[in-house]
Amino acid sequence: MSNITGNWDHIVVGAGSAGCVVANRLLRAGRRVLMLEAGGADRSLWLKLPVGYFRTIFDERFARQFQVQPQPESGNRPIIWPRGRILGGSSSINGLIYIRGQHADYDGWERLGAKGWSYADVLPFFRKSEAFAGQANHYHGTQGELGVSELQNDDPSCQAWLDAAQEYGLPFNPDFNGETDYGVGRYQLSIKGRWRSSTAAAFLRPVEHHSGLTIATGVLVSRVLIEQGRAVGVVCRQDGQEQTFRCDGDVILCAGSLQSPQLLQLSGVGPADHLRALGIPVVHDAPEVGENLQDHYQARTIVRLKDRISLNNQVRSPIGLARMGLQWLFDARGPLTVGAGQVGGFARTSNAQDGRADIQFNVMPLSVDKPGTPLHEYPGFTVSVCQCRPMSRGSLRIQSADPQQAPTIVSNYLKESLDVRTLVEGLGMCREIYQQKSFAHLWVEEKLPGPSDLEAFARNFGSTVFHPTSTCRMGDDDLAVVDPELRVHGVEGLRVMDASVMPRVVSANTNAATIMIGEKGVAMLLQDAV
Repeated sequence: MSNITGNWDHIVVGAGSAGCVVANRLLRAGRRVLMLEAGGADRSLWLKLPVGYFRTIFDERFARQFQVQPQPESGNRPIIWPRGRILGGSSSINGLIYIRGQHADYDGWERLGAKGWSYADVLPFFRKSEAFAGQANHYHGTQGELGVSELQNDDPSCQAWLDAAQEYGLPFNPDFNGETDYGVGRYQLSIKGRWRSSTAAAFLRPVEHHSGLTIATGVLVSRVLIEQGRAVGVVCRQDGQEQTFRCDGDVILCAGSLQSPQLLQLSGVGPADHLRALGIPVVHDAPEVGENLQDHYQARTIVRLKDRISLNNQVRSPIGLARMGLQWLFDARGPLTVGAGQVGGFARTSNAQDGRADIQFNVMPLSVDKPGTPLHEYPGFTVSVCQCRPMSRGSLRIQSADPQQAPTIVSNYLKESLDVRTLVEGLGMCREIYQQKSFAHLWVEEKLPGPSDLEAFARNFGSTVFHPTSTCRMGDDDLAVVDPELRVHGVEGLRVMDASVMPRVVSANTNAATIMIGEKGVAMLLQDAV
């Protein structure tokens, strides 16, 4: 093992979306930090170029590929969940959409026992992190580190879809992170200038040479070291060797919704009977560690455009590629600055409650089987639909005491009938929007779903939106894994700060909320010491 020595106040496990924020704030408060990351450095150009997610998300050099258990409700298919294994974590490989979810998501968290996590409570922490490219206002901050920009690409087919959606009856929304998410508009992206603004770039890079910071990559944490009911360090593996690191203050897990609960279970914090069966000494019986798993599930519609105006065609043209490169280089605009959705929006099906949108659209002027595979040769256009707040709940459990063995992940996608009914109705909305005046003349054939029954299509062809959450649920009840200050119940000196603590998944992409969790979580930790 490489020589890692020092005295630390805190150990942060995972240099991902939340972990980089946590380390930055601890250092600025004068704390000494050891940051441990199982992946490597984020040096590849594809990790920095906004459109690079298309190349990196299923690349095992940058993302660990977790396989979800096949289930009949989702076509008995082995669905893959990639999670970032690199500095910046999934913020280095995701589709860059910066959206926080609905105000009611956070107010709902508070009602579920996450005291101090209402929308009014969390908004200052969203603003604190944000370097919004527009004007500062009640909803946006401009003095933070995370670059957030408006869409910097003008695509005529995307504009036609926005016009058609308004003809269908959805209002135009100029800012999904403002007063409401309802309606259609252009997505904001985590981009600064022409480059991806991952949390590694935004929060870690400015402090990477800080005398109080030690960053160790390629280090797999095996378990939290717990002595007399208190976390005092971690046990790690690197290059086949084991080493123990200790700290004077809290150990902070920022390993994400799959590996934070895995680490807790490996450390003896989890469902007692399961841990005993694997020969793991039980430190604290916490039956909900790994439970409550939620993820957004999407189904993609694709139409073939009449003219060759799709990105499918532009990337096959040397002139088109040159134009894209020049736009990106000189104007920080164009297709190379886009994420996994250029435009989109939020709508209400007949299942919606309390006036809240319950489906999200992501729109792209291209089509593909999945990221990393070639774009289709025909001029494709894609609109995906996902349910904002699925009712189905899954679970995660370790299979052995070996930290390198992936846990068993059960998604339970579409287990609840409300989930599939909502998704099917959303697909029907997509079809109606395609038929509106502003878009109907642009396309000639529906490639997906085609003649398939919509429920069968959703079950057999849908997939993840890469948003697993809630496996270390926070709350004020005895079964919650962490309390509202993100302290693990049953163990002193141990906190979890990542998407796993969400009581319920937010109603949109999860990265912005995860960064906020790191920002607010570390603020509470520092306040405890005052």
